[in-house]
Amino acid sequence: MFIRLLCLSSLHYTGKAGNISDSNAAVTRGITILLQEPYLLKRTVFDNVAYGLKVRKQHEGVRSRVFEALELVGLPPAIFSKRLWFELSGGEAQRVALASRLVLNPRVLILDETTASVDHESAFLMKEAIRKFRHEYGTSLIVASHDRVWLNSVTDSVLKIRNGRLDSFEVENILIGPWTHGDKGLYTRVLSDGQSIACLAPPDKNATGFLKNSDIMIAAEYSSRLSAQNILEGTIVQMTADGPDSGILVDTAIAELSLSSRLTQRRAEALQLIPGKKVWLVFKASSIRWR
Repeated sequence: MFIRLLCLSSLHYTGKAGNISDSNAAVTRGITILLQEPYLLKRTVFDNVAYGLKVRKQHEGVRSRVFEALELVGLPPAIFSKRLWFELSGGEAQRVALASRLVLNPRVLILDETTASVDHESAFLMKEAIRKFRHEYGTSLIVASHDRVWLNSVTDSVLKIRNGRLDSFEVENILIGPWTHGDKGLYTRVLSDGQSIACLAPPDKNATGFLKNSDIMIAAEYSSRLSAQNILEGTIVQMTADGPDSGILVDTAIAELSLSSRLTQRRAEALQLIPGKKVWLVFKASSIRWR
């Protein structure tokens, strides 16, 4: 799980559980959240999107603001504004839920896997709407998602969470056993295509190993001069910019695995890396760590 952040405005709490100082009530009203599953009122699309404005007693320009929000998420108001909640597909319902948040022009928008359960078209339109809204209004985003490509296009910094706790700031590869005793004191895991991964002695045969993406070197050609214990052939499936100055993340498919490696943009250009290209991933057996 990755959480991406964008300059979250600071909040001041009184220190009492469940109590927020009156002076900061306006700040809390500027924060809204959109979850993975949409929850709509049993009303028309227009009434769903306008509800937050009415609760906040903002009665001016409601129609134009609602229509603008619907347009932003790819739902033509002339077609959708009068539809009832049960006349929408899952993707349309989630876009209505997003429009109901955007219409409030929040200072902070929290998104929890909001595009994970919608169709491809809806996911694309929602991502574009959020990106445009952030650019135009400067809204801060907190995004919990597994979609690194989108996250890297709309956010500035990253926190990684594993098992409910903050983990390292580097995306790590997870390698699960079984491991069997091999040659030269090493242990191996055999992949479905016959290639194998070598490691130092694991704590047990089904142990989980962790491999930093910065410990993996990419070679565009196989060479006998490559001396590491692991030289795995695979195909690049995805390349993403990992933040403004962090280089390029390259995801490579190797049999049933997908391994992520990081390299500089200059190095990626020198190797002429593109999705679909065959490459070799090179790393030491000692780079696989145990916890």
